[in-house]
Amino acid sequence: MEMVPSEENQLVPKEGVFWSCRQSILEEMKKRFSQIESAAEEPRVLCIVQDTTNAKTVNERLTLNLPASTTLAKLYEDVAHKAGYVNGTFELAWGNVVEMAPLEHASEMSLVESGFEPGKRNFLQLTDKDGEQPQIASDESGTADSSGLDDSSQERFIGPLPRDGTVGCISDYSSPSYSYSSILNKSDTGYVGLVNQAMTCYLNSLLQTLFMTPEFRNALYNWEFEESEEDPVTSIPYQLQRLFVLLQTSKKRAIETTDVTRSFGWDSSEAWQQHDVQELCRVMFDALEQKWKQTEQADLINQLYQGKLKDYVRCLECGYESWRIDTYLDIPLVIRPFGASQAFGSVEEALQAFIQPETLDGPNQYFCERCKKKCDARKGLRFLHFPYLLTLQLKRFDFDYTTMHRIKLNDRMTFPEELDMSPFMDLDDEKSPQTESCTDSGAENEGSCHSDQMSNDFSTDDGVDEGICLDSAGAAERVLKPKQSSLIFELFSVMVHSGSAAGGHYYACIKSFSDGQWYSFNDQHVSKITQDDIRKTYGGTSGSRGYYSSAFASSTNAYMLIYRLKDPSRNTKYLDVEDFPEHIKRLVQREKESEEQEKRQREIERNTCKIKLFCMHPIKMMMMESKLEVHKDKTLREATETAYKLMDLEGVVPLDCCRLVKYDEFHEYLECSYEGEEDMPMGLLLGGVKSSYMFDLLLETRRPDQVFQPYKPGEVMVKVHVVDLKSETIAAPVSVRAYLNQTITEFKQLIAQATGLSAETMRVVLERCYNDLRLLYVPSKTLKADGFFRSNKVFVESSDSADHQVTFTDSLLWKLLDLHGNTIRLFVSLPVQSPGPLAHRTSCPKVSRDSEDSFEGAKGGDQSVEAILEESTEKLKNLSLQQQQQQTSSTSDSQKSSDHSDFEHIEFPEPSQEAGRTDVRGRPAGASSDPENQFASEERSDSDANNDRSTSSVDSDILSSSHSSDTLCNVDSGPLPLANGLDSHSITSSRRSKAHEGKKETWDTAEEDSGTDSEYDENGKSKGEAQYLYFRAELFSQEDASADGQKCLLVHVDKRITLAAFKQNLEPFVGVAATQFKVFRVYANNQEFESVRLNETLSSFSDDNKVTIRLGRALKKGEYRVKVYQLLVNDPEPCKFLLDTVFAKGMTVRQSKEELLPQLGEQCKLDLTIDRFRLRKKTWKNPGTVFLDYHVYEEDINISSNWEVFLEALEEPERMKSMSQLAVLTRRWRPRQMKLEPFREVVLESSSVDELKEKLSEMSGIPLENLEFAKGRGTFPCDISVLEIHQDLDWNPKVSTLNVWPLYICDDGAVVFYRDSTEEPMELSEEERNDLMKKETSRLLKTGHRVSYSPRKEKALKIYLDGGPSKDPGQD
Repeated sequence: MEMVPSEENQLVPKEGVFWSCRQSILEEMKKRFSQIESAAEEPRVLCIVQDTTNAKTVNERLTLNLPASTTLAKLYEDVAHKAGYVNGTFELAWGNVVEMAPLEHASEMSLVESGFEPGKRNFLQLTDKDGEQPQIASDESGTADSSGLDDSSQERFIGPLPRDGTVGCISDYSSPSYSYSSILNKSDTGYVGLVNQAMTCYLNSLLQTLFMTPEFRNALYNWEFEESEEDPVTSIPYQLQRLFVLLQTSKKRAIETTDVTRSFGWDSSEAWQQHDVQELCRVMFDALEQKWKQTEQADLINQLYQGKLKDYVRCLECGYESWRIDTYLDIPLVIRPFGASQAFGSVEEALQAFIQPETLDGPNQYFCERCKKKCDARKGLRFLHFPYLLTLQLKRFDFDYTTMHRIKLNDRMTFPEELDMSPFMDLDDEKSPQTESCTDSGAENEGSCHSDQMSNDFSTDDGVDEGICLDSAGAAERVLKPKQSSLIFELFSVMVHSGSAAGGHYYACIKSFSDGQWYSFNDQHVSKITQDDIRKTYGGTSGSRGYYSSAFASSTNAYMLIYRLKDPSRNTKYLDVEDFPEHIKRLVQREKESEEQEKRQREIERNTCKIKLFCMHPIKMMMMESKLEVHKDKTLREATETAYKLMDLEGVVPLDCCRLVKYDEFHEYLECSYEGEEDMPMGLLLGGVKSSYMFDLLLETRRPDQVFQPYKPGEVMVKVHVVDLKSETIAAPVSVRAYLNQTITEFKQLIAQATGLSAETMRVVLERCYNDLRLLYVPSKTLKADGFFRSNKVFVESSDSADHQVTFTDSLLWKLLDLHGNTIRLFVSLPVQSPGPLAHRTSCPKVSRDSEDSFEGAKGGDQSVEAILEESTEKLKNLSLQQQQQQTSSTSDSQKSSDHSDFEHIEFPEPSQEAGRTDVRGRPAGASSDPENQFASEERSDSDANNDRSTSSVDSDILSSSHSSDTLCNVDSGPLPLANGLDSHSITSSRRSKAHEGKKETWDTAEEDSGTDSEYDENGKSKGEAQYLYFRAELFSQEDASADGQKCLLVHVDKRITLAAFKQNLEPFVGVAATQFKVFRVYANNQEFESVRLNETLSSFSDDNKVTIRLGRALKKGEYRVKVYQLLVNDPEPCKFLLDTVFAKGMTVRQSKEELLPQLGEQCKLDLTIDRFRLRKKTWKNPGTVFLDYHVYEEDINISSNWEVFLEALEEPERMKSMSQLAVLTRRWRPRQMKLEPFREVVLESSSVDELKEKLSEMSGIPLENLEFAKGRGTFPCDISVLEIHQDLDWNPKVSTLNVWPLYICDDGAVVFYRDSTEEPMELSEEERNDLMKKETSRLLKTGHRVSYSPRKEKALKIYLDGGPSKDPGQD
């Protein structure tokens, strides 16, 4: 037996010491209980002691609630006990009286005799004695309070030490590591957590508290669900019952709450709404009461949680008292009284303030029924009955009327582990013998001063009270004695909130009544905690930061406290599984079977191989993708059958014509086949069950007459394309498998076997990557040395032509392959209002043989043009006819020249030629476009229509601009039926024909710095003349066109072609010259952006990109497209789009205004004169520099592509004459009227603050010494709420110039607010303030400005008893 030294230094058994200590503790407890019982009948004195001896404790207070007969000596003893000091080493003095002698240490005077007031707060200060610090009591002395719950100093806490490895309730949430696997094993605490659906931590905290309440849990178990009467899905008590059973019996670490929330009628969106836990408690109790009607549990909530209090008013002249009785489910305790700067320090202090009466005097006098006049009166609350389960809500959420924000009060408030509520009962300390008036308790909330404080008001029934009640019997009130000798409540649940008023996290610290241990229930995490962790939830700080302590206050603090009455006759224990009612045992069995089934399903999931599956559909000829899920013990043959059904190949191909092979999707590479392994389990074949694999599977198919080729590991796949130089076509690929150690000679023989070509004359070209073509000419070199990889593409050609003798980069083969690699397919949407054929052109592109007939047949068949373009097209024809006679000979020469071009036209074989051959683009030769890939017409988006109005009025924009003086085209041999009259045909051309034109065309717009470089040199020759780039276009057939008549082209084009050449090649199809249409690129979201850089190539385009052609004059050299917006400074929408226009380099601002005037009148209906509007810089929505009439674009004003500019109408002639002037937009704030006046512009000659003030004073009449100004914040018009402007802006900055910090007003358009400093803001009532707040919120939201004082609208918490919210048919 282990021996320990006794007090006499003798060794005694350790067990004897334990029992001795236990006996002394029991005797001490009996002594304290007897003191409490004797003190329950007399008034109490609330003492609040501030420890000023230490910087760490100066902001902390000790609370003592003592009987009035307590002596000063006993007070010193109790303070020493609570503070942890040695008695006699400190002094106590009055805290609110200056230079008063300390209270006597050994005095036997009672507290009342010493000046303490019962029922009120008595402030004391603990100070040094004789200039020396108090001595801290040692652990052995026993003077420290073992509970430590009321002690505000963590360093002096005496109690259970933190356990090693224990995670506190605060740090437990700071780094949650939750995964699905973590919920599979139960916590070592034996308790089960709850999964947070998203933001349901408040629900989890309340559910765990109710589960850990024995009386509630047992009563819920005793209720039996009748499935015949209600749907179990919508039954709230049944789902709670199931949840509690799982919490008690499940082997998981955490369980879901979705079934409970579904019974509330909530959908998934509710999981993302955070609510108040006290609000949830109230709503849930109300729902349970409704569900439990006509059952044994109908009054359960009232029996456990309901208390009673008296709301009274007593006349101070005659003693007449009017009162009524109300009920409550929880007591809301104020943290910080309204208007006070100091918070209550403890729960006892807040409770005392709750029942503290107020005096009604002056204008608030009470009309006494007995005196028949208004008299001074006392109004207050008295507790008559405390519930068995006492709920205290600490009102930490408040509203700051200064900042108009919701705030959270993080002040420190202590709470004891055992709370004596007897001091707060109605002890009739102010009784008058006069008769009192009793108001029926059923008239709840009628004239009740506490109706806004109480969380619940229930009508009082006449049933039997289950607790301690002081009630009235008859007209004369008599005091009923408590049924028990004490009102001691023990704390067992602390619901903690961590965060701010805008949001945060809830968790619960709960004491188990089984072992007395505290646990942290933090969603799915459950851990043991200590008294230290409970103390951390008091809030506030340790006091070490002094003056700035409030700024560092902890945001993690207690929000709801639940106490249980210590009554052995009523305190129950949790029901054990063996003691469950029969219906609960059946429920346990069902849940156990369900959990076992879920476990088996997880086991199956753990043994299931999941891998990507691909299949080239033999009919659709498209690669299909799916997910193959197969058990690891299934064989390859069974997996093949599963994949066969998954890909829906039944009836398409027989099962024995399918096999699974290892596949690499990224490289499109067949790695290996599985011959002879049909009976091998998939787990072994795939290398185990994994979350992801480095390879995929391909379900390969064959025809019945074919044989599967074996794929061996180490082989490489090669796609072989056969090139025919005569027909200039490239065949579809043939797959060949080779080895990396094969030589080029062996590889050629392998290709010869697969293609039937001669290996002797074969040329093999490897395409390693884009535009990287490598001729394999060294016979002995291996494939690995030549750069082959897992998947490769080669082009082969075998002929006796002289092309073999030419250098590869100069050969026809290289040119074909180069063209093949650079040709892309585009879908081009033609304009709906196409003007018809362009009858006379400078050059006629060479047409393919299969389309010549269609051209001949269409001659003379010109369609009529749309009315909107008749005049423009006639001008075009007349201009062309005048040049016809002069250019006939040169045109024929041009025709001959183009016939000899190598790549201007690539011949295509007739459709009757060998199937499977493709042109250089890879399409079947001579075939029409695939209907599935044809480009559907695109409707223009609203935003594009709004931002590009010029395209809607092409009649005024085509050929009629003041800057359009080009010679458009020359005559050709005959008219071409194009655009609306064009049937399906193919045209190929190059820019070489442009070299035969006699005139320079200037449609190839603006210069390099604007991003639209000129495409022609000084002599009119094309810069890209040496390049012969491929262009081929086909018009969709009529049935493929859109319903509105819009036609589309399928264009194959070399992406190295410039935009200028691309537009030239599109001229025949659009029907107008390239200067008269614009090219828009269409992106995935159907947004359109104009392509204007004519010198740039189409290299950024890729296959199947969409292009839209819109009619309208294209930019010329030195021109820029400009969007003009109107600036309306005093309109709710100050920025309004007007039109698109064109500005040119070298143009003055006045010239651009002159050109704008007719457009503004015609398109925008604005009647302006040139001197009554200005142009100014636009930066997003902010107005900037005012452009003066003599400013020149590109010299004085930087201009760029798609530039934006403001147009501002003037009420008087322009006052801005020089760049040294500064135009400021000013706005007066009138605090007395709570309104802002309209904007007025002030023009300054300098950046002087004095000049600004003088101008403002002159304009407004405010004396110069009273004028204050501030710069606006944010985007124009710098809107701000009238509730914030007076205090939020930086008024009257101490600067002398405007261009320094904090103003930085260096450009025109700055916003300046100004006011009269002597004008005080209007005084608003609460109702007026709320109305104004709503109006301001609405106004600022309409203008798109942030409303800082208006938080996001919270969704009301509701529990639907009918299974879900009813949908309003009027709502969207």
